[in-house]
Amino acid sequence: MADDTLLRYRESIDNIDAALVFMLAERFKITQAVGRYKATAGLPPADPSREAAQVARLRTLAETANLDPEFSEKFLRFIIDEVIRHHQVAAER
Repeated sequence: MADDTLLRYRESIDNIDAALVFMLAERFKITQAVGRYKATAGLPPADPSREAAQVARLRTLAETANLDPEFSEKFLRFIIDEVIRHHQVAAER
């Protein structure tokens, strides 16, 4: 049985998780629009220079926030890979 302190911590974690899910949903709505635009404009699904800049930017933000930059890069790489997959699907349509 969890005590009140642990329950409050868990409630906060649940709220943060919900916010993350909604933020990711919004991000993917935009990146899907980007994928459709790239497909109609004949642009490639991936943009390695943009991806590298984003990774560097997020690593710096992570350091500022006292978050492990390696973790933030892995997390961002996972998101980028999924976005590219969506863009490839859009390009095939």
